[in-house]
Amino acid sequence: MASGEVTDVGVRRRGCCGGGAVFPEPSFASWGAYGSALLETGPRLRDRLTARSHADVEVHAVRGRSGAEMRRELNWWDLAWFGVGAVIGAGIFVLTGQEAKEVAGPAVVLSYAVSGVSAMLSVFCYTEFAIEIPVAGGSFAYLRVELGDFMAFIAAGNILLEYCIGGAAVARSWTSYFATLLNHHPNDFRIHATSLTEDYNRLDPIAVVVIALICIFAVMSTKGSSRFNYVLSIVHFAVIIFIIGAGLSKAKLSNLTDDFAPFGARGIFAASAVLFFAYIGFDAVSTMAEETKNPAKDIPIGLVSAMVLTTVVYCILALTLCLMQPYRDIDADAPFLVAFTAVGMGWAKYIVAFGALKGMTTVLLVGAVGQARYLTHIARAHMAPPCFAVVSPRWGTPVRATVAMLAATAIIAFFTDLGILSNLLSISTLFIFMLVAVALLVRRYYVTGETSNTNRNKLIACLVVILISSIATASYWGLAADGGWAAYVVTVPAWFVATLYLQLMVPKARVPAMWGVPLVPWLPSASIFINIFLLGSIDGKSFMRFSIWTVALLAYYFFIGLHASYDTAKALAAEAAVAKVEEGGRKATDITG
Repeated sequence: MASGEVTDVGVRRRGCCGGGAVFPEPSFASWGAYGSALLETGPRLRDRLTARSHADVEVHAVRGRSGAEMRRELNWWDLAWFGVGAVIGAGIFVLTGQEAKEVAGPAVVLSYAVSGVSAMLSVFCYTEFAIEIPVAGGSFAYLRVELGDFMAFIAAGNILLEYCIGGAAVARSWTSYFATLLNHHPNDFRIHATSLTEDYNRLDPIAVVVIALICIFAVMSTKGSSRFNYVLSIVHFAVIIFIIGAGLSKAKLSNLTDDFAPFGARGIFAASAVLFFAYIGFDAVSTMAEETKNPAKDIPIGLVSAMVLTTVVYCILALTLCLMQPYRDIDADAPFLVAFTAVGMGWAKYIVAFGALKGMTTVLLVGAVGQARYLTHIARAHMAPPCFAVVSPRWGTPVRATVAMLAATAIIAFFTDLGILSNLLSISTLFIFMLVAVALLVRRYYVTGETSNTNRNKLIACLVVILISSIATASYWGLAADGGWAAYVVTVPAWFVATLYLQLMVPKARVPAMWGVPLVPWLPSASIFINIFLLGSIDGKSFMRFSIWTVALLAYYFFIGLHASYDTAKALAAEAAVAKVEEGGRKATDITG
């Protein structure tokens, strides 16, 4: 048995950093061993920076560290409803008002369309990976295979942050709409802790209770969670149809046309960056590939149909809101509720609040299922304590990972204001989606041992130009508030030429066996460009918080994650060598026999 297997977790021994139960790797067996490991940080870092996993290793060897298998019970119908349930929630009911009133005006409809296009490009990238590498790790597993352990770890930390923050934001919004349903202000149900700073002093116990109940559902059964999800989603859609029908019956075209884009193009894209929060969640569906009956068929149909439907619904809902009220009168906190009251349909606010609660509940449920599977696979790779990789034989679900992630989510939801959460969440998510698009280009154009050095260098050069031109475009957009178009005349053509060169001059090294992203390299390259461009529209304070989180991740990686993953990789390589020797011995015996 390899020392890296999760079954070693049960072996209690003395060690540092919780060694034994929490970190069973040899580097943490004692303080002496840990000291020796730290002295080797440089060589180990060089090894892991260039180390890439293999799809078969992720699908078989790494997945086997969970002990029990997750049950394959899901089809495309389940995935489609999981996708809808994961996405349509707090974003449309909360952020629409905030961005329409303060950032984009009625042009918030275009903001939703831009965010939807960006999300759809990412959906295509995720879909190909989910079919080729059908494991619970989602983008973490994809990046391990194509970009290596280090980039996968940075993404892993941001994935976990994304889910914790996203769940916390939705849970706090749940409290707001619940209060409205009972004719109360949201802060009536929150505890005001005057000793804490302004953005963290409204404590939300209801959010914690809701998260705890969601945890119980997510632990008990994935298929049961799926059934519960699409029942709630159907009810939610009925409410959405009511909102659109009743809202359009009170529409005034002048509300939309009198001042359609009061904040200009900059306001449209700034709102798009924040509203990307409303599309977050579809990547949780990719983590369910391990539990899908036929990934090659079910994942493309489920994911793409869910995203198309979601984008259309978002744009129509935003249009309805802007037709009901002038953008200056839209309420930033509960836009649809106030809009119906303003047009003389105050009774409708109860239906809207009920529908919003249903939508937020499904978002929390699907998020709980997805985030636990991310942590499970990260723990399988020993970049998180491997005790979180265990799958319950009774429930067929990762119970420990589910409880751990939702506990962290509950703590954040208890303290933190929604405004901080939504901006930080968008940065983390856009960053991850950009990396997945880069990884897809690497997957299509580079295979170790087959791609020539010349073609590899061409690929690297194209990726560097695509990334630099995208970053330059986003930076100029974000920093030059009243600048001209001179910089774009250089940066956008540079992106175009690099992508065209990649298509014409670098041969593809791999063709997907079952389903692939169309129009490669253009769609992944466009995904990189749009995601980075939207990052340039996010405020500076959010980037400061993101930087602090990244520094914390690097500290954990250099002191713990690097050494745990290094030991695990070496143990896996030793196992493979032993297996090869044994196979050779058997063949020799067969021949001599």
